[in-house]
Amino acid sequence: MGKRIRVQRLGRGSPSFRRPDHRRKVEKLSYPPLNKKEKYQITDIFHDVGRTYPVVELTSLSGEKYYIPAAEGVMLNDWIEVGEGAALAVGNILPLGELDEGTPVFNIEGSPGDGGKYVRSSGSYAIVQTKVGDKVLVKLPSGKVKVFDAKCRATIGNVAGGGRKEKPFVKAGKKYHWMRAMNRMWPKVRGVAMNVVDHPHGGKEHHPPGPTTVARNTPPGRKVGHIAARRTGRRKR
Repeated sequence: MGKRIRVQRLGRGSPSFRRPDHRRKVEKLSYPPLNKKEKYQITDIFHDVGRTYPVVELTSLSGEKYYIPAAEGVMLNDWIEVGEGAALAVGNILPLGELDEGTPVFNIEGSPGDGGKYVRSSGSYAIVQTKVGDKVLVKLPSGKVKVFDAKCRATIGNVAGGGRKEKPFVKAGKKYHWMRAMNRMWPKVRGVAMNVVDHPHGGKEHHPPGPTTVARNTPPGRKVGHIAARRTGRRKR
């Protein structure tokens, strides 16, 4: 018998394949609840496991704490404004309907009050394009233009940590630990490079020994390749 193939090891759910959220300082990042304009102080800036950007701790005058992605340029002990009527300054959080066209924003809410869902990776930002009634068109980093409710909040500026990808890993050990922190399996060995006892595609000089298309209800030990493919072969022009 060979060893379990990768899809079987993933499905078993051992600690090697689980999300390392138990090492995080903050489980969920979210804006303060919807209310009138309020001021918050940045009382801490720290790195959190599995995130590509710094996290800031916002503390209200009453002592309540919230955690959001850091905007580039904010510093410890700075004050930011949250809510309707806040100033148009980097780091402040306002509804999209109150922002001028061309304003860079990030951490955009998908629906009012959900705490921020879109544009959160380090160095990224979106651009407010235009307003149509109670809707706002925003150009995302991918180039896609998405329609948001004008009451959805966003942070002015761009996410801190830009230029992260410009520094090379240099050696495999650093890449391994980074991938582990992000809960990504690495390195990935091709099935055709394995022995026949280790993978259904192995043992045939880097070529699958048979069809690479399997049915949807194939057992885990054989469920690799093109799963329930609609078509195979070259596309006829």
